[in-house]
Order: sequence, then C-alpha cells, then structure tokens
Amino acid sequence: MNFIRFPFAAMLVLALSACDSSPATNTPASQSAASAAKVPANEPASAGEKRVLFFGNSLTAGYGVEPDQAFPALVGQKIDSLGLDYKVINAGLSGETTAGGRSRVGWVLRQPVDVFVLELGGNDGLRGLPLTATRRNLQAIIDTVRRRSPKAQIVLAGMQIPPNLGATYAADFKALYQEIAAKNKLVLIPFLLQGVGGDRRLNQPDGIHPTPAGHRILARNVWSVLQPLLQAQVAAPPAGA
Repeated sequence: MNFIRFPFAAMLVLALSACDSSPATNTPASQSAASAAKVPANEPASAGEKRVLFFGNSLTAGYGVEPDQAFPALVGQKIDSLGLDYKVINAGLSGETTAGGRSRVGWVLRQPVDVFVLELGGNDGLRGLPLTATRRNLQAIIDTVRRRSPKAQIVLAGMQIPPNLGATYAADFKALYQEIAAKNKLVLIPFLLQGVGGDRRLNQPDGIHPTPAGHRILARNVWSVLQPLLQAQVAAPPAGA
C-alpha cells in the first residue's frame, strides 16, 4: 500500500475560525492549501494497483495531527495489513466547503480512482449555508466522479452539526446525506464522527478537530464500511473475464 497525502463540536465561532481556509495562520504548514495542492495526478498506478482517494476538509487533511495519524493514513495501514494492493491518496484541504470541492474535484481526478471517499459539507453546515446549495454541490461532485471514473465506488461520509442554527436546520442537514446516498446508490458512512464529536477527551482544544486517539476512532468508523467494499473489489473477476 502506498500512501500519498495531498495537500463538530462545541462552538460555532471556534469552528469557523479553526476551519476557515482564508487565514494562513490557522492552518499548519503541513496542511496548507499549497501542500494540499500537490496532487500526484500524473503519477501512474503500478500494474494491478487500485486507488482509494479521500476527498474532504480539515478532518480528512488531519488538521493538528501528524500525517500518519490522520484517519486516511490509518485506513491505509489497515489496507496494508490485509495485503490489499491499493494506493491511498489524501486529498483533504482544511477549510474546504462543498463549493470549493466542486471547483477542484475535476483537477484532482486527472487519474482514475477505484474508490472515492467524499467527506464534505461540515463547513457548509457550521456556516449555515443553504442546504440547497450544499446538496447541489455534493451532487455535482458525485456526477464529476462518475464521468471521470465511471467504475469507481463512491463512499459518502455522513456529517452532523450542533443545533446552534436551530434544530430544524440540524435535522435537515443530517438527513441530506441519507437522501443523497439513497438517490445515487452510494455507500454511506452514517456519521463519520460517531464516538468522537462532542467528546473533549478525543478532540483538540478547539473542540472540533480530533486528536490522534479521535482519528483512530474515525478510522474504525470508515473501515467498518470500507473493508467489505475493498475485499469485494479484489475478489471480483476482471472485466470481460
């Protein structure tokens, strides 16, 4: 397994300041937009090697932790332990919204992928952006993946937000992921931050971004969904066989 790294939740104000991609001082250098932009789009996969691409915001990027402590890298370790021939690509970008993801997904997908893990929308919800726009952007990302990598399996990471903006908005935000997954027949991770969100022991001082221990739980949440999918891909006969 080769791992490549591109470069909720207590208080809304903290969330916006910690996840905002505009002030460079809020993002460690290892996770800056410049680092995230180093997409190995032209690097060919070795023979028989498949690609798993994690596309998300600061959670995927591993804000505040070492690259090998972020959940995509931990999932990569699990893949490696099973001897599955996958290259894991971390295309997380701190501060990313669904609109930002929509604008860069085509560039990221200059090489085809086999599994695309979509983790976006949390920053939209924390900012109180219209859910119609979030839904439209997520759908556009999904449509782009299916055009660029028609055979890719898309995994959608469900998110939830605190009720700062009202219980109705929070409930509708949660339901949005279930609706999109059902509409597009995606594999759904019900809630990426299950067991971590809101637990001070598992989050950094900002109360939002997981600690290394928190990322280990995120990796388990993802792996419980991803493992059977990857093993099924490996077991499937080649096309035309």
